[in-house]
Amino acid sequence: MRRWQGNGIYFGGDYNPEQWPEETWSEDVELMRRAGVNLVSVGIFSWALLEPAPGRFEFGWLDRVLDLLHDGGIQVDLATATASPPPWLARAHPEMLPRRADGAILWPGGRQAYCPSSPVFRERSLELVRAVAGRYAEHPAVVMWHVSNELGCHNAHCYCDVSAEAFRGWLRERYGDLDRLNDAWGTAFWSQRYGDWAEINPPRTVTAFANPTQQLDFLRFSSDELRAQLRAEREVLKTLVHQPITTNFMIGMGVKPMDYQSWADDVDLVSNDHYLTAADPQAHLGLSLAADHTRGVAGGDPWLLMEHSTSAVQWQSRNVAKLPGQLRRNSLAHVARGADGVLFFQWRASRAGAEKFHSALVPHAGPDTKVFREVCQLGADLKALAEIRGSRVDADVAILFDWEAWWAVELDSHPSVDVTYADRMNALYGALWRAGVTADIVHPSADLSGYRLVLAPTLFLVRDADADALRRFVEAGGTAAVTYFSGIVDPDDHIRLGGYPGAFRDLLGVRTEEFFPLREGERVRLDDGSTADVWTEWLHADDAEVLASYTDGPLPGVPALTRRPVGAGAAWYVGTRLDEPATDRLVARLLDEAGVRPAAQAPTGVEVVRRRDGERSWLFAINHTDAEVRLPAHGDELLTGARCAGELTLPAGEVAVVREDRT
Repeated sequence: MRRWQGNGIYFGGDYNPEQWPEETWSEDVELMRRAGVNLVSVGIFSWALLEPAPGRFEFGWLDRVLDLLHDGGIQVDLATATASPPPWLARAHPEMLPRRADGAILWPGGRQAYCPSSPVFRERSLELVRAVAGRYAEHPAVVMWHVSNELGCHNAHCYCDVSAEAFRGWLRERYGDLDRLNDAWGTAFWSQRYGDWAEINPPRTVTAFANPTQQLDFLRFSSDELRAQLRAEREVLKTLVHQPITTNFMIGMGVKPMDYQSWADDVDLVSNDHYLTAADPQAHLGLSLAADHTRGVAGGDPWLLMEHSTSAVQWQSRNVAKLPGQLRRNSLAHVARGADGVLFFQWRASRAGAEKFHSALVPHAGPDTKVFREVCQLGADLKALAEIRGSRVDADVAILFDWEAWWAVELDSHPSVDVTYADRMNALYGALWRAGVTADIVHPSADLSGYRLVLAPTLFLVRDADADALRRFVEAGGTAAVTYFSGIVDPDDHIRLGGYPGAFRDLLGVRTEEFFPLREGERVRLDDGSTADVWTEWLHADDAEVLASYTDGPLPGVPALTRRPVGAGAAWYVGTRLDEPATDRLVARLLDEAGVRPAAQAPTGVEVVRRRDGERSWLFAINHTDAEVRLPAHGDELLTGARCAGELTLPAGEVAVVREDRT
C-alpha cells in the first residue's frame, strides 16, 4: 500500500479551472489559501481538452494550473481524466456506446457514454493514462492519483453485443462448462437449458420474469467489468508513479451496482462521495451510516471524503439548501467516523452546464457569503484537528452487509415487494445511533472476533463459510441477531431446503415452514406490546426461547422473537418487521446483553463518537438539536481551546472535539 503523504487533515475539493478564464486562476489560489484548502482534485473531466483529437495531446493549460497550485502551497489529487470520453471517440466508434436492456442506445451529451466492456474505450483510456501519468508523475504538486470518477454512476449495466460476448467469457471463467452453468441457473425450469455458449445473452427485456440467477450473475459481471477498468488504469499508474492511487466510491447513497467491498484492495486508500437526501429530516443519520460503511470497506483504516456539498445539489427533485452550521456538522461527522480528509464538489460553482446550480466552496455570489464564511471556519477547524490523523474509530458492534445479498434480495418474483435490503439495516443502525453506539458495517467474511454484538439484517444470500463464521462468533461469547428473510439462498440463488432461515436455522434453533407476508398497511401486535408490519412467518421455536409471539394477524400465538444460548454467547431471531420503538427496545436489550456502552452518555440527538490512536483518544460530540446540552468529558476541547473538567457544554447545532485525558 502506497502511503498517504503530508500531515493533518486534507481539505478542499474538485477544481475545474478549464471552466474559467485563466485570469481567474490566481484569484482561486488566493481564496484557497484564505480558506485553508490544502488539496484539490484536478482534471477529472478533462479528456476532451487534454486530447482534443486522436493522439494529439495538449498539456500546456494543465502545466500552468499545476505550477500555480504548487506555488500557492496547494497539493493535487490528479485525475486520469478517463471519466467521460470525448465526442470524437463516440463518433469514430459508435459501437462503444452503451445500450439499455430494451436495446436503446445511450448517446453522448451527458457523461460516461461508454460500454464498460468496450475494448476501444479500454485501449484509448489507457493511452490517456500513460500520457498524463508520464508527464506529471514527478510534478511536486501531485500527491495522489484519482482513477476515473464515480465509476458506473451512469453506465453500470450495458446490454450491447460487446457486453454479451464479455458476459459469456465471464461465465466460462466462473463455471467452466455449460453443465455447471445450467445447474446454477436452474435452466430445467421453463425450458431454458443452454447447449452452446453463444445462446446466452445478458438479461435483456423478456416476456416474463427473467431467470433470477442469470440476473444475479449479470450484476456480478457488471461490477467486475467496472472493477477491471479501475484495475487496468491502476496497473498503468503503478509502472509510472509513486504516489497513492484512489477512486471515489459512492457508498451510502443507494448506489447498488458496484460491489465496493471487492474493489477495496485495488486502491491505496478508500475514498467516498456522499450527498444528503435533502427531503429527509434525519439525513444526518444516513450520513453517519455512510461514513461507518465506508470505514468498514476500508477495513477500519482512515479514509478520504472525496465529495460532498457545501449546500444544495442540483439533481434532486427539490434541492434544499443547508442551514447555517449544517456544513460544519456534516463535515465533522465524517471526520468523527474515520475520514482523514474533507473534500467537496466543487471549488467554484459552475456558470454553465448541468451542474450550474450545484453548490460549491465559492458560490455564484462570491466569497462574501454565508457559504464561504463557513468554508473558512471549517478550514480552521480541520487545521485544529490535525493531530487526529491516522487514528481509528472505536466500535464494539458490527452490522453485516453484502452487495450480493442486496442484489439477490431485491430480484423480482419474491414474497413481498416491501422487503428491501436497506430497510432493516437502516432501522437497526438508527436504533444504535439513538443509543449513542457506533457500529462498523462490514462484509460477512470480515473478522468478527473484536466485536461484542453482530447484527445480520436481511442477509438473504449467504455463503456457508460466512454462516459458519457467525456461529463461531456466538460460540466464543458474542451476541448475534438475525432478521427475517436471512439465510434463504446460497450463492447460486437456490433455496436452502429443510425450512427457513436456511443457513442460520441450526444456529438460531428455529424453523419456519411458510412465509406470511402482510398486505399493504396491515399491522400486527405482539404480546410484549410491540407493533409490526410487512412480514410474519409460521415459525417453530424448536430449540430457542420464545421472547414474543403474535396476538393477532394471520398467526396468533406463533413466535415472532426468539433467543438461543449457543456456547458462551446467544443468537437472537427477529421474525417480523418491528416498528421504531420496538426496534429501539430490542437493540437496547441486545446492547445490555453484549455489554456494549455508548462513547459517552448524551441526550437523544447528540452524536458521540470516539477515535483512538494507542493511548490517545478524542471524543467527538455533534449537537443536532436546537437546545444546549451537557455531557461528561475530561480533557482539552480542540476547536475552542477550552478545558473540560468533567463536563462539556455544547450549544445547539455546535460541534466539539475533546482530546481526552489519558486517565
